[in-house]
Amino acid sequence: MGKNKLAKWAEMATFSNVIESPKGELPHKDHPLKGKWQKEVFRNSNPVIMELGCGKGEYTVGLAARFPQYNYIGVDIKGARMWRGAKTATENKIPNVIFLRTRIEFISYYFSEDEIDEIWLTFPDPHPGKRNSNKRLTCPWFLNTYSKFVKDKGIIHLKTDNTELFNYTKRLVELNRLPVNFISYDLHGDKPDDDILSIKTHYEHLFLEEGLKIKYLSFRLLKNIIIKDTEKD
Repeated sequence: MGKNKLAKWAEMATFSNVIESPKGELPHKDHPLKGKWQKEVFRNSNPVIMELGCGKGEYTVGLAARFPQYNYIGVDIKGARMWRGAKTATENKIPNVIFLRTRIEFISYYFSEDEIDEIWLTFPDPHPGKRNSNKRLTCPWFLNTYSKFVKDKGIIHLKTDNTELFNYTKRLVELNRLPVNFISYDLHGDKPDDDILSIKTHYEHLFLEEGLKIKYLSFRLLKNIIIKDTEKD
């Protein structure tokens, strides 16, 4: 393991805006903060918005800086990447952003019913191929998991350069009749001046330089619907 990565992990341990489980520990019970994020972490009653697979945290930090009336949580397992977002938020004294280091499969151990208002999925791994569809962060298993802690009619945002992932998610949303807020196959062409959607990650800049179109889908989860798998139909 490189010294640079070890140094980042050591510095992360000093950040007050990072929460992580002990190294190598798998959750077998609910985290002590479950149901208490507003009261004990953010110390306010503002809505809580989550980014899953936040990477370097560019989107999480960008949103938090623009919208101080909301709380933001960036979730990822790769601490060396998360270090960048946590450091930026610390240096710029952005109080409404927290980073949680855990695997997304374990996310329901950390959050209670109705604790999250919205979820952002920014350029998640597309897991190409039909046999890998159950690994996607928009597959039925994950969407049904999110429903456990996202408020009824809570918004899911997907930004991706990958057409297969985008069309898969779109079909899933249509099959389950989930309300759609906005859909675009060319986000920066359709909404170039939108303050939220204009935030760009490092990879998004690279995709745009390559001439790739950014796709965006915003839809709502409904508590009374169990998401079915379109790939099995």
